[in-house]
Amino acid sequence: MNPKTDEEIKNIRISGQMLAKVLNVIEEQICEGMTSLDVDVLATSELKKLGGRPAFKGVPSGNSAQDFPGVICVSVNDAVVHGIPNNIPFKNGDIVGCDFGVVFNGMITDAARTFIIGNKARTAREDELVKATKKSLDAGINIIKPGVRTGDIGAAVQEVLDKHNLGIVRELVGHGVGHDLHEPPEIPNYGFKGTGHVLKEGMTIAVEPMATLGEWRVVMDPDGWTIRTRDGSMSAHFEDTLLILKDGVEILTRL
Repeated sequence: MNPKTDEEIKNIRISGQMLAKVLNVIEEQICEGMTSLDVDVLATSELKKLGGRPAFKGVPSGNSAQDFPGVICVSVNDAVVHGIPNNIPFKNGDIVGCDFGVVFNGMITDAARTFIIGNKARTAREDELVKATKKSLDAGINIIKPGVRTGDIGAAVQEVLDKHNLGIVRELVGHGVGHDLHEPPEIPNYGFKGTGHVLKEGMTIAVEPMATLGEWRVVMDPDGWTIRTRDGSMSAHFEDTLLILKDGVEILTRL
Protein backbone atom coordinates (compact mmCIF):
# COMPACT_ATOMS: atom_id res chain seq x y z
CA MET A 1 0.00 0.00 0.00
CA ASN A 2 1.26 3.46 -0.92
CA PRO A 3 0.82 6.39 1.50
CA LYS A 4 -2.10 8.66 0.63
CA THR A 5 -1.67 12.14 -0.86
CA ASP A 6 -2.83 15.27 0.97
CA GLU A 7 -5.95 15.44 -1.19
CA GLU A 8 -6.75 11.77 -0.60
CA ILE A 9 -6.29 12.25 3.15
CA LYS A 10 -8.67 15.22 3.08
CA ASN A 11 -11.34 13.13 1.36
CA ILE A 12 -10.88 10.02 3.49
CA ARG A 13 -11.22 12.14 6.63
CA ILE A 14 -14.57 13.42 5.37
CA SER A 15 -15.61 9.86 4.48
CA GLY A 16 -14.73 8.67 7.98
CA GLN A 17 -16.67 11.43 9.71
CA MET A 18 -19.74 10.64 7.61
CA LEU A 19 -19.45 7.00 8.60
CA ALA A 20 -19.07 7.83 12.30
CA LYS A 21 -22.15 10.06 12.21
CA VAL A 22 -24.27 7.32 10.63
CA LEU A 23 -23.15 4.72 13.19
CA ASN A 24 -23.89 7.16 16.01
CA VAL A 25 -27.45 7.64 14.73
CA ILE A 26 -27.87 3.87 14.52
CA GLU A 27 -26.60 3.50 18.10
CA GLU A 28 -29.13 6.10 19.27
CA GLN A 29 -32.10 4.50 17.52
CA ILE A 30 -31.52 0.74 17.44
CA CYS A 31 -33.98 -1.02 19.73
CA GLU A 32 -36.19 -4.03 20.30
CA GLY A 33 -38.68 -4.54 17.48
CA MET A 34 -36.51 -2.92 14.81
CA THR A 35 -35.22 -5.14 12.04
CA SER A 36 -31.93 -5.13 10.21
CA LEU A 37 -33.85 -3.90 7.17
CA ASP A 38 -34.89 -0.91 9.27
CA VAL A 39 -31.22 -0.31 10.07
CA ASP A 40 -30.41 -0.51 6.37
CA VAL A 41 -33.08 2.09 5.55
CA LEU A 42 -31.83 4.34 8.36
CA ALA A 43 -28.21 4.10 7.20
CA THR A 44 -29.25 4.85 3.62
CA SER A 45 -31.23 7.92 4.66
CA GLU A 46 -28.58 9.34 6.99
CA LEU A 47 -25.74 8.87 4.50
CA LYS A 48 -27.76 10.52 1.74
CA LYS A 49 -28.20 13.60 3.96
CA LEU A 50 -24.43 13.77 4.43
CA GLY A 51 -23.60 13.41 0.74
CA GLY A 52 -21.70 10.13 0.80
CA ARG A 53 -22.20 6.85 -1.04
CA PRO A 54 -22.43 3.36 0.48
CA ALA A 55 -19.36 1.22 -0.11
CA PHE A 56 -20.93 -2.22 0.39
CA LYS A 57 -24.02 -2.20 -1.84
CA GLY A 58 -23.42 -4.31 -4.93
CA VAL A 59 -20.06 -5.69 -3.81
CA PRO A 60 -19.46 -8.99 -5.69
CA SER A 61 -19.56 -12.08 -3.49
CA GLY A 62 -16.65 -13.89 -5.11
CA ASN A 63 -18.79 -17.03 -5.33
CA SER A 64 -22.12 -17.93 -6.89
CA ALA A 65 -24.11 -15.80 -4.45
CA GLN A 66 -25.76 -12.51 -5.28
CA ASP A 67 -23.87 -9.24 -5.02
CA PHE A 68 -24.35 -7.73 -1.55
CA PRO A 69 -27.91 -6.35 -1.59
CA GLY A 70 -27.79 -3.95 1.36
CA VAL A 71 -25.86 -0.83 2.28
CA ILE A 72 -24.87 -2.15 5.72
CA CYS A 73 -23.96 -5.56 7.13
CA VAL A 74 -26.05 -6.43 10.20
CA SER A 75 -24.94 -9.59 12.02
CA VAL A 76 -26.97 -10.90 14.97
CA ASN A 77 -25.79 -13.13 17.83
CA ASP A 78 -23.83 -16.04 16.31
CA ALA A 79 -23.46 -14.20 12.98
CA VAL A 80 -19.95 -12.74 12.99
CA VAL A 81 -19.98 -10.55 9.87
CA HIS A 82 -21.60 -9.87 6.48
CA GLY A 83 -25.19 -10.39 7.61
CA ILE A 84 -27.71 -9.46 4.90
CA PRO A 85 -30.45 -7.12 6.19
CA ASN A 86 -33.74 -8.97 6.80
CA ASN A 87 -37.14 -8.48 8.43
CA ILE A 88 -36.56 -10.43 11.67
CA PRO A 89 -37.22 -8.14 14.69
CA PHE A 90 -34.48 -7.62 17.25
CA LYS A 91 -35.11 -8.84 20.80
CA ASN A 92 -33.73 -7.34 23.98
CA GLY A 93 -30.35 -8.89 24.71
CA ASP A 94 -29.53 -9.61 21.06
CA ILE A 95 -25.92 -8.87 20.13
CA VAL A 96 -26.03 -6.90 16.88
CA GLY A 97 -22.94 -6.01 14.85
CA CYS A 98 -23.30 -3.18 12.32
CA ASP A 99 -20.52 -2.92 9.73
CA PHE A 100 -20.69 0.05 7.35
CA GLY A 101 -18.60 1.52 4.56
CA VAL A 102 -18.67 5.00 3.02
CA VAL A 103 -17.28 6.40 -0.23
CA PHE A 104 -16.54 10.12 -0.62
CA ASN A 105 -14.72 11.46 -3.68
CA GLY A 106 -13.37 7.98 -4.34
CA MET A 107 -12.02 7.38 -0.82
CA ILE A 108 -13.45 4.56 1.29
CA THR A 109 -13.68 4.11 5.05
CA ASP A 110 -14.90 1.00 6.88
CA ALA A 111 -16.04 0.65 10.50
CA ALA A 112 -18.14 -1.58 12.74
CA ARG A 113 -19.80 -1.39 16.13
CA THR A 114 -21.54 -4.08 18.15
CA PHE A 115 -24.63 -3.15 20.17
CA ILE A 116 -26.63 -5.03 22.78
CA ILE A 117 -30.34 -4.43 22.18
CA GLY A 118 -31.85 -2.80 25.26
CA ASN A 119 -28.31 -2.11 26.54
CA LYS A 120 -28.48 -5.14 28.83
CA ALA A 121 -26.82 -8.44 27.96
CA ARG A 122 -28.54 -11.71 28.71
CA THR A 123 -25.50 -12.99 30.59
CA ALA A 124 -22.41 -11.51 32.21
CA ARG A 125 -20.28 -13.46 29.77
CA GLU A 126 -22.02 -11.92 26.76
CA ASP A 127 -21.49 -8.47 28.25
CA GLU A 128 -17.81 -9.33 28.71
CA LEU A 129 -17.58 -10.48 25.08
CA VAL A 130 -18.74 -7.14 23.70
CA LYS A 131 -16.71 -5.00 26.08
CA ALA A 132 -13.52 -7.03 25.67
CA THR A 133 -13.74 -7.02 21.87
CA LYS A 134 -14.00 -3.21 21.92
CA LYS A 135 -11.10 -3.10 24.39
CA SER A 136 -8.99 -5.26 22.08
CA LEU A 137 -9.57 -2.85 19.18
CA ASP A 138 -8.42 0.05 21.33
CA ALA A 139 -5.36 -1.93 22.42
CA GLY A 140 -4.40 -2.51 18.79
CA ILE A 141 -4.94 1.14 17.89
CA ASN A 142 -2.95 2.45 20.84
CA ILE A 143 0.36 0.99 19.65
CA ILE A 144 0.11 2.19 16.04
CA LYS A 145 2.70 4.57 14.62
CA PRO A 146 5.19 4.45 11.74
CA GLY A 147 7.54 1.47 12.07
CA VAL A 148 5.02 -0.72 13.87
CA ARG A 149 4.35 -4.05 12.15
CA THR A 150 1.03 -5.72 11.48
CA GLY A 151 2.08 -8.56 13.78
CA ASP A 152 2.49 -6.05 16.61
CA ILE A 153 -1.14 -5.01 16.16
CA GLY A 154 -2.32 -8.62 16.06
CA ALA A 155 -0.36 -9.44 19.20
CA ALA A 156 -1.87 -6.48 21.06
CA VAL A 157 -5.40 -7.49 20.05
CA GLN A 158 -4.77 -11.14 20.90
CA GLU A 159 -3.38 -10.32 24.34
CA VAL A 160 -6.70 -8.75 25.37
CA LEU A 161 -8.91 -11.44 23.85
CA ASP A 162 -6.81 -14.25 25.32
CA LYS A 163 -7.04 -12.62 28.75
CA HIS A 164 -10.82 -12.86 28.51
CA ASN A 165 -10.71 -16.43 27.15
CA LEU A 166 -12.45 -15.50 23.91
CA GLY A 167 -12.20 -17.23 20.55
CA ILE A 168 -10.34 -15.17 17.94
CA VAL A 169 -11.74 -15.53 14.43
CA ARG A 170 -8.77 -16.36 12.19
CA GLU A 171 -10.31 -16.63 8.73
CA LEU A 172 -11.24 -12.93 8.65
CA VAL A 173 -8.76 -10.12 9.19
CA GLY A 174 -8.23 -6.37 9.13
CA HIS A 175 -6.85 -4.76 6.00
CA GLY A 176 -5.70 -1.71 4.16
CA VAL A 177 -8.47 0.54 2.89
CA GLY A 178 -8.73 3.68 0.78
CA HIS A 179 -9.18 3.50 -2.97
CA ASP A 180 -10.57 -0.03 -2.56
CA LEU A 181 -12.53 -1.60 0.27
CA HIS A 182 -9.82 -4.21 0.82
CA GLU A 183 -6.19 -3.33 0.12
CA PRO A 184 -2.90 -4.75 1.40
CA PRO A 185 -1.71 -5.38 4.03
CA GLU A 186 -3.76 -8.00 5.84
CA ILE A 187 -3.92 -7.40 9.61
CA PRO A 188 -4.77 -10.58 11.55
CA ASN A 189 -6.16 -10.28 15.08
CA TYR A 190 -3.48 -12.60 16.42
CA GLY A 191 0.23 -13.01 15.84
CA PHE A 192 3.72 -12.24 17.02
CA LYS A 193 5.47 -8.97 17.68
CA GLY A 194 8.09 -8.00 15.14
CA THR A 195 6.43 -9.83 12.24
CA GLY A 196 4.40 -8.73 9.25
CA HIS A 197 4.29 -5.56 7.16
CA VAL A 198 5.81 -2.31 8.42
CA LEU A 199 3.39 0.62 8.68
CA LYS A 200 4.38 3.96 7.16
CA GLU A 201 3.14 7.51 7.58
CA GLY A 202 0.17 8.25 5.32
CA MET A 203 -1.13 4.68 5.14
CA THR A 204 -4.80 4.03 5.90
CA ILE A 205 -5.80 0.71 7.47
CA ALA A 206 -8.80 -0.94 9.10
CA VAL A 207 -8.28 -2.90 12.32
CA GLU A 208 -11.24 -5.16 13.14
CA PRO A 209 -11.19 -7.75 15.91
CA MET A 210 -13.88 -10.44 15.74
CA ALA A 211 -14.29 -12.58 18.84
CA THR A 212 -16.53 -15.42 20.01
CA LEU A 213 -17.62 -17.06 23.25
CA GLY A 214 -16.62 -20.43 21.83
CA GLU A 215 -14.21 -21.71 19.23
CA TRP A 216 -12.74 -19.54 16.49
CA ARG A 217 -13.94 -21.49 13.46
CA VAL A 218 -16.67 -20.06 11.25
CA VAL A 219 -19.02 -21.24 8.50
CA MET A 220 -20.92 -19.47 5.72
CA ASP A 221 -24.70 -19.48 5.41
CA PRO A 222 -26.34 -20.69 2.19
CA ASP A 223 -26.95 -17.02 1.29
CA GLY A 224 -23.25 -16.84 0.37
CA TRP A 225 -22.59 -13.88 2.68
CA THR A 226 -23.45 -14.35 6.34
CA ILE A 227 -20.55 -15.85 8.29
CA ARG A 228 -21.40 -17.52 11.61
CA THR A 229 -19.56 -19.23 14.41
CA ARG A 230 -19.35 -22.93 13.64
CA ASP A 231 -20.37 -23.90 17.17
CA GLY A 232 -23.25 -21.41 17.39
CA SER A 233 -21.56 -19.29 20.05
CA MET A 234 -22.15 -15.55 20.34
CA SER A 235 -19.78 -13.16 18.59
CA ALA A 236 -18.80 -9.48 18.55
CA HIS A 237 -17.06 -7.26 15.98
CA PHE A 238 -15.54 -3.78 16.21
CA GLU A 239 -13.62 -1.90 13.52
CA ASP A 240 -12.15 1.52 12.80
CA THR A 241 -10.35 3.04 9.82
CA LEU A 242 -7.05 4.62 10.83
CA LEU A 243 -4.58 7.08 9.32
CA ILE A 244 -0.92 6.57 10.23
CA LEU A 245 0.54 9.92 11.32
CA LYS A 246 4.16 10.98 11.71
CA ASP A 247 4.10 10.24 15.43
CA GLY A 248 0.99 8.15 15.97
CA VAL A 249 -2.44 7.42 14.57
CA GLU A 250 -5.71 9.21 13.78
CA ILE A 251 -9.00 7.36 14.15
CA LEU A 252 -10.93 8.47 11.09
CA THR A 253 -14.23 6.78 11.95
CA ARG A 254 -14.92 8.29 15.37
CA LEU A 255 -16.22 11.76 16.15
